Amino acid sequence: MGEIVLAAKITHVPSIWLSIQPGKHYGIRRPAEEALKEVGRRARERGADTFLVADSHWLNSIGFHLNGRERHHGSYTSHELPHFIHDLEYDYQGDAELAELVREEIVAGGQKARVHTYKDLGLEYATLVPMYFMNGDSSIRVLPIGCNMYSTIDENRRIGEALLRAVRRSDRKVAFLASGSLSHAFPPNAIAETMLDDVSSEINRTVDLAVLEMWKEGRFGEFLAMLPDYNARCAGEGAMADTAMLFGLLGWDGYTGKGELLCPYFGSTGTGQVVVDFPVPAFAE
Repeated sequence: MGEIVLAAKITHVPSIWLSIQPGKHYGIRRPAEEALKEVGRRARERGADTFLVADSHWLNSIGFHLNGRERHHGSYTSHELPHFIHDLEYDYQGDAELAELVREEIVAGGQKARVHTYKDLGLEYATLVPMYFMNGDSSIRVLPIGCNMYSTIDENRRIGEALLRAVRRSDRKVAFLASGSLSHAFPPNAIAETMLDDVSSEINRTVDLAVLEMWKEGRFGEFLAMLPDYNARCAGEGAMADTAMLFGLLGWDGYTGKGELLCPYFGSTGTGQVVVDFPVPAFAE
């Protein structure tokens, strides 16, 4: 029987990639870099053989989709911010077997899902930036699931439950990564470059910090009750699908762990960012 060995909410902002390039921004995201490396270290320590990534930059408009290619390889340039991320070479083994199990469980739960193996279906930077720091030797498989931008929190809760069922049917040890921001309101273009290290709204900053206190204190019933409103009012990235999947996988409002912040909360071009490790509960056989 497979198991979830790690579950984390992670940042993927392009400024992390900028932070490792020579120039005036070198090192600006060092705490986030180190936090992503630590997630990778913990995944290896716990025997992970697959990273299952809820990728909030692989945005889908109908249904739920998995990149089930046997091998992910290519060169990536961001269409959004090509001056930040470009010519990023990558080569990772995929996980077609687990992808099919996930598809089966999503369908069994009453939703639509597809696995794709198209040669031109590459990885997005919400997977690639974390993998650069976590999976530098490419020894751990990579399986991305997209985020439906029109999905509901409840739909994504059910997706998270399906992910858990699929993993348990497999022989995999899986590290699940909810790759997305907290608040995600971008500033107007005219001032965007002045907010590289800031959050676009004091309301969003305040709510983000309140959410992190809830996570640290284990107040998940309170957090999940407000999650739909949080998503709507704080411009949730990709419908906050990755976050809802994460908690669906962990047991939703029955989850009794406490989140461990691995880097301080920070702003990046208006958005709220963090890396948090959530202890995985012992699921009943």
